[in-house]
Amino acid sequence: MSQFYDALETRSAQEREEQQFAQLAETINQAIEQSPYYKELLADFADLKQIDAETLAKLPLTRKSELQKLQQEHPPFGGLANLSPPKLKRLFASSGPIYEPQTSGEDGWRFARALYAAGLRSGELLYNCFSYHFTPAGAMAESGAFALDCAVFPAGIGQTELQARTIADLRPQAYVGTPSFLKIILDKGDELGLDLSSLSKGLVSGEYFPPALRKEYADRGIEVMQCYATADLGVIAYETVADQGLIVDEGVIVEIVRPGTGDLVADGEVGEVVVTCLNSDYPLIRFATGDLSAFITEPSPCGRTNRRLKGWMGRADQSAKLRALFVYPSQIAQVLARHSEASKGRLVITRNDKGLDEACFQVETSKPSQEGLGQGLIDSFQKITRLRVDVSLCEPGSLANDGIVIDDQRSIDD
Repeated sequence: MSQFYDALETRSAQEREEQQFAQLAETINQAIEQSPYYKELLADFADLKQIDAETLAKLPLTRKSELQKLQQEHPPFGGLANLSPPKLKRLFASSGPIYEPQTSGEDGWRFARALYAAGLRSGELLYNCFSYHFTPAGAMAESGAFALDCAVFPAGIGQTELQARTIADLRPQAYVGTPSFLKIILDKGDELGLDLSSLSKGLVSGEYFPPALRKEYADRGIEVMQCYATADLGVIAYETVADQGLIVDEGVIVEIVRPGTGDLVADGEVGEVVVTCLNSDYPLIRFATGDLSAFITEPSPCGRTNRRLKGWMGRADQSAKLRALFVYPSQIAQVLARHSEASKGRLVITRNDKGLDEACFQVETSKPSQEGLGQGLIDSFQKITRLRVDVSLCEPGSLANDGIVIDDQRSIDD
């Protein structure tokens, strides 16, 4: 049996780009035609015959943080999709609330590929501990399992003792859910003296997966992989080899941008994950997730040829209140854009021993001794934010590669 889900996973980079961007051109044109939101947002790109990565990077972002407001103004999907039965099968609600559709297409969230990479195969039983209540997580995993011709037990969350006893009775081969809940079930099984050894593989998501917990599962004979997925987009990336990054899914195009902007960062640099989903039913084009990650430049040892993400590295939608005014990453980007000598910046906010807030704008530049640059940055910062801060110039590469633009170091206890 092949280690790959399909031939898409081993395409050359050129073949993947040509095929994905041909599909993207169709998706964009269909979105403009059917979606009031995209008709206005992408008016300058109507009748698009072809698109490439450079053109994609010029398209405006749609931020996840904007969805709730858009949906309140134009329910239920904010004008991003014009869906109704029979194509619309189910609606879900995530925190916010933000509403998400399930359409009639098989495995619309693309979960099968991640489950396959985690070892699930046709004819096996998947024990699904993602929630089936309100959110789409349970349905997402279930649709992927069905696409692999697997059976599913819809366990959901809670009822730990019953979960452990059911696994002992039904002997499923695989688990899907959060990493912490699997441990809770296994510990309960140990407490009750139950045999849960049928579980040999798992796919987890939704929270941090500590290396120590992965090792604990491996010591019990359970090989557990993780995937990066959201309710809006489905699977974005998935593990194929433990601790070797996450392969980008074949149904999306991922960019990494400087937080607060739509500008691409260099490969390997931490930035905000922006995803374009090649799904004409619910098109999310340059969808800014608010998550931080970075590309791994080397090819994966598993043989799949798509790019890899380092995994979830924090949140990009940083903001801070300083002297009664909010400052945002987009404002930091505006300041830097006024000074071509400045390549990267970080606002560090602290509180002194008198309880007063202090702020220093740290800026990387190849010309730290250039006359007037520091004062120019101070003036630009004040003009854009109405805040006066100190400026510290440093050599390129001095600032940490962690995607943080606003570093608020004030303690809530101060």
